[in-house]
Amino acid sequence: MLGSGNALCVLDGRAAQRSAALDEGSVVIAIFDYGAGNLRSVQNTLDEIGASYELVRDAAALDRAPKIILPGVGHFGQMLRALDEMNVRQAFISRIRAGVPFLGICLGLQGLFDSSEEAPEQRGLGTFRGAVRRFDNSARVPHMGWNQLDLTRPSKLLKGLPERPHVYFAHSFYVPVVEQAAATCTYSLTYTAVLESGNVFGVQCHPEKSGPLGLAMVRNFVEL
Repeated sequence: MLGSGNALCVLDGRAAQRSAALDEGSVVIAIFDYGAGNLRSVQNTLDEIGASYELVRDAAALDRAPKIILPGVGHFGQMLRALDEMNVRQAFISRIRAGVPFLGICLGLQGLFDSSEEAPEQRGLGTFRGAVRRFDNSARVPHMGWNQLDLTRPSKLLKGLPERPHVYFAHSFYVPVVEQAAATCTYSLTYTAVLESGNVFGVQCHPEKSGPLGLAMVRNFVEL
């Protein structure tokens, strides 16, 4: 169901507070810049919660990063081709396998899978098996606006959020429900909205556009 009722929740005031972990400033998060992500919004979100970060564009920077965020907007094939042209595909795979905390946002989540109907010829990172699908003709595409998350199991990323938070989406393709799903969303069908598996986290929504709830999600990642 669509709605924005939870969009302005303040989460008991915690969304505006810095935690001790952030104040220490000891972890510099790498935001990967492949040329098309919504970097400014993600930077603004990290600035607001007091997190340290740097924009990176090469494998060497990924290799030293203690945490990685891959924001993604646009086209699956374009993003994966960019990663290949920048020679960072293997760096992403190696860092994820090494246990480095990783957060993929929107297309950054979809890129973790084998392939996508958006670009069937293009290989994804293959961290998880399966293909990203396009919403069928019964749905108005893109899915854009506020929608509800339904938690399927305890979630580190959604810790402290309301039971059924509303967050902001903008996408035409989706990840089917997989065993790693920590929350789903329903828009003509039910799909994976939040993924958690060990050190790997992914969100189909845009936390950087989801107000205090989105800030809380990013804060939870930073504080892992």
